[in-house]
Amino acid sequence: MKKKTILRIVLAVLAAAVLGGCLYLNSLLPIITGYAAKNLASDVFVSGREPFSFIKFTSNKVDFGNKTVTSRFLWGKSVAAYRDGYGVTLLRGKKAAEFQAEKYPLAPEAEGPDFLEPGDSALTERLAPIAKALVDDHAYNGTPFAFVVLHEGKIVAERYREGLSARTRLLSWSMAKSFTNALAGIMYGDGLVDVFAPTGIPEWQGDERATITLNDLMQMQSGLEWNEDYGNRSDVNLMLHREKDMGLFALKKPLEHKPGTFWYYSSGSTNIVMRYLRGKFASDKEFLTYYRERLFAPLGIRNAVFEPDISGTPVGSSYLYITAREYASLGQLYLDDGVFQGRRILPEGWVDYCVTPAADSKDGYGSFFWLNKDKFWPDIPEDMFNCQGHDGQEVFIIPSKDLVVVVLGYSPKPDRVIDWNALVRDIIAQL
Repeated sequence: MKKKTILRIVLAVLAAAVLGGCLYLNSLLPIITGYAAKNLASDVFVSGREPFSFIKFTSNKVDFGNKTVTSRFLWGKSVAAYRDGYGVTLLRGKKAAEFQAEKYPLAPEAEGPDFLEPGDSALTERLAPIAKALVDDHAYNGTPFAFVVLHEGKIVAERYREGLSARTRLLSWSMAKSFTNALAGIMYGDGLVDVFAPTGIPEWQGDERATITLNDLMQMQSGLEWNEDYGNRSDVNLMLHREKDMGLFALKKPLEHKPGTFWYYSSGSTNIVMRYLRGKFASDKEFLTYYRERLFAPLGIRNAVFEPDISGTPVGSSYLYITAREYASLGQLYLDDGVFQGRRILPEGWVDYCVTPAADSKDGYGSFFWLNKDKFWPDIPEDMFNCQGHDGQEVFIIPSKDLVVVVLGYSPKPDRVIDWNALVRDIIAQL
């Protein structure tokens, strides 16, 4: 073979490799820049705090006048825009001015009463060293921002990182799934949905997906193809950072397993559920009014921000911003079997349903709640169930101890994860 021919082949291979690498990198840019723009904008405009250090590699511009953040990396760019009462949304296919000029059905909620009261002062004194060790000294690892403990429905421990307070709204990440569960429960009690019947989603008619129920989705056993790996071009990253309609993206996935038989964690399932629940109302005004008046207001949750995608559906898998005490209120609601401050919010039997293990979960998952029936945390009672969010957001609900524990912060795996087993064990030891 002539040298020129060999050279052409080598150059062609190199060109193909470079082109392939560029195409792959191009597919990552919406994720890289979208993650930076969305989270930085929410930090600044929703939480009202300085951006945290997870924003890396990108060039970020905060426009305080227009309430937008633009993030760039190489040739990629993402813009996130803030709207009062609705938080931050990544702009996919819309200009910021056009997006923010749209008319919205509800004004931001007003401040309301704080339903949670101080509890036993002696217990508070005993828990104070644990609160300091966790938040100030990082003795349990991680970087906690907020810590709240309820015992017998009252606050017995509370501590915040410097610069934050009981009024600071913090990101739920996947703890939002449990709020989506609560909304589904209320609608089930009102006869608006049947959790155990096929959904009737139009895109699923005519194939095996037609048999999928809300229960299948909420127990993470829909059987739909999904990749929840948070690295690179996973389904969850593409959904959160590229898609205009997140629920639609997820429900278009093909079926890999018979519904109800295979457990696999899927944020896409939650966004299908939220999109479905939204579709049960004649207008967004009715939908927003319903979940604010039927779920948030009775729990004393004021000025909640449930951020939507560009299609207008709240991102039920990931993007709720409320205070640490308000997360504790949700925990107390489930601890008290769906009753809060003497008022029934969830239908009777709903909490029992939520803590019933999904068939293929090996006793580790219920309905948008994690379980400890498998003794994953050996020193925490088996009746504990909890909300878990990315990077160390937790609400532990322990009925046998009349206990709710909330921790919010930035404690990513593997090296900075909090020792949850030791923390909750130490709290229980002081009761």
